[in-house]
Amino acid sequence: MATQRVLDFLASRRPAGPCLIVDLDVVAENFRAFEKALPQSKIYYAVKANPAPEILRLLARMGSSFDTASVAEIEMALDAGATAERISFGNTIKKERDIARAYELGIRLFAVDCVEEVEKIARAAPGAQVFCRVLTDGEGAEWPLSRKFGCVPTMAVDVLRHAASLGLDAYGVSFHVGSQQTDLSAWDRALGDAKKVFSTLAGEGIVLRMVNMGGGFPTRYLRDVPAAEVYGQAIFEALSKHFGNVIPETIIEPGRGMVGNAGVIKSEVVLISRKADNDNVRWVYLDIGKFGGLAETMDEAIRYPILTERDGDEKGACVLAGPTCDSADVMYEKSPYPLPLSLTIGDEVLIEGTGAYTTTYSAVAFNGFEPLRSYVI
Repeated sequence: MATQRVLDFLASRRPAGPCLIVDLDVVAENFRAFEKALPQSKIYYAVKANPAPEILRLLARMGSSFDTASVAEIEMALDAGATAERISFGNTIKKERDIARAYELGIRLFAVDCVEEVEKIARAAPGAQVFCRVLTDGEGAEWPLSRKFGCVPTMAVDVLRHAASLGLDAYGVSFHVGSQQTDLSAWDRALGDAKKVFSTLAGEGIVLRMVNMGGGFPTRYLRDVPAAEVYGQAIFEALSKHFGNVIPETIIEPGRGMVGNAGVIKSEVVLISRKADNDNVRWVYLDIGKFGGLAETMDEAIRYPILTERDGDEKGACVLAGPTCDSADVMYEKSPYPLPLSLTIGDEVLIEGTGAYTTTYSAVAFNGFEPLRSYVI
């Protein structure tokens, strides 16, 4: 994950403080892998994963479309060179004035998950295409995304029926199987639910045309994950199983899978201590923690690979924590992290797989620490 380009950058630039370095060559490789794995699906990069302008410009040049969650993200995608027809407003929770602004900017594809949202879009974006998000169980995901977004399939039918009655284009359904999803059957279950919605509405003369299969495609952390082509094959088989020869248009929204393994955070050991003389577990404090960009260590959901220059030495369990004056700023305690016993104050560590959901999760100035710096190479 720490490519030679990243290592050379760190050696030559020696940036002070914690920072993220993203290798654009890896992002490009990931985009090509998704294109190859699912050649019939349109790729809508999830901008929220990492909205660095350099990443957005690269993906726009390569032909990517963009999944956005706000007007600000829509404007970022437009500034990067994407045209409005390559942008979806994928957040199911939108202010009506933001819907109107997106419509003014040319956006015509919107996500919904309730009739109330449909009514806002009918007023602010007449004639727009809408797709309804269906709830999934998120089983198999390291970062589940159920409950807050989506509705049960029977309600999705009602939502899309209402959309059509208000003059909107009932375009299709969407789902998200959960971030860092490693269960290949998750897409099969979700596509089965999507087919039920398609079939019910077809019986009423409302013909849906698109399935947005969301994100969930993982990046490698401490455990190996299936390659993009393995996911592609499993998804194609599930589509064929449920839709037969009449496969609808499909969209995928990779975020973590597009940029996660392209990024490495450089950090420094600030302190190593114990809580008692007979304590066998060290506390290792880094100059970055949950509030500095590692929010996904919440509940120890994501366990990042950590490299040190002493990795050949004997290792021992430690509690890994951040530098802020907040007791929640502890990354790994329930399952202590093995780090070299020879690790010492001032040592640099590399936290791999951090290209997604780090800079945007970083606090603005909690405890006076500056937001996570980012370098895109």
